[in-house]
Amino acid sequence: MELDYLVEMARALGRALQQDERYTRYRNATLENDKDEALQELIGRFNALRVDINREISQSSKDQNRIAQLDAEFKGTYKLIMERPGMIEYNNAKTELDSLVQFISQIVVGSANGQDPDSIEQSAGCSGSCDSCAGCGD
Repeated sequence: MELDYLVEMARALGRALQQDERYTRYRNATLENDKDEALQELIGRFNALRVDINREISQSSKDQNRIAQLDAEFKGTYKLIMERPGMIEYNNAKTELDSLVQFISQIVVGSANGQDPDSIEQSAGCSGSCDSCAGCGD
C-alpha cells in the first residue's frame, strides 16, 4: 500500500470529521464566543491580570497583599468567563469533539500496534494507567 493512499485516507477522514455534528457544534460555539463582546472583554481582563500577577511575583520585593488582591480578581474573572452560557456551550462541544478525535486516534494507534480495528471500543477516558491502553501514546 502506498503512502499517498494512506495520506489521502487521512485527509478524507479529516474532511468527514469536519462534516460531523460535533465539529459543527464546536465551530459554531467558537464563532459565537468570538462575537460575544462581554466575553472578549472578560478574557482581555483575565489575560491582563495574569500579566500583572506574573510581574508582581517576579518583583524582588513582593507585595503579598497586592498578589492576593490580583489573585482574587483573577479567579473571579475566570469564574465569570466560565459561567457565561457561550463558554459553557463551547466547553461541552469541545469535550464531545475531543472525545471523538481521541476515539479515532485510539483506533489508528491500536491498529498500528496490531489490534483489530473493528474490535477497538471507545474507552471511557484516561484512567492514568497505560497498561491496557493504546490510546494516547504516553
